[in-house]
Amino acid sequence: MNSPRSLARARQLRRAMTDGEKRLWQALKDFRKLYGIHGRRQSPIGPCVADFAFHSAKLVIEVDGEHHFTAAGTARDKKRDAWLAEAGYSVIRFNTGELAESYDACIEKILHELGLMK
Repeated sequence: MNSPRSLARARQLRRAMTDGEKRLWQALKDFRKLYGIHGRRQSPIGPCVADFAFHSAKLVIEVDGEHHFTAAGTARDKKRDAWLAEAGYSVIRFNTGELAESYDACIEKILHELGLMK
């Protein structure tokens, strides 16, 4: 069950997406037309808010900025990933540099994880 707090946080995050998240979202929302699979952005999953989620495939995609690479950020991510795994979700993480430098490879990895590409 999603808490009112996580729903409010998701709405806030949707309005403040980074450039990398916006670019990735443009591709992911086309997956519905191209592959028949629906993705969501800033999607609440229990106590977490996933950057992107394909609920039918139980896949979460996270875009990690600088704050994820601190000791506290890494610990928080491990805790979230463990909770999501317990809920049956797989998590793919890209850092903002990867999205900027290897965008096509990131899209291919997502397609592969969704079983849409070998």
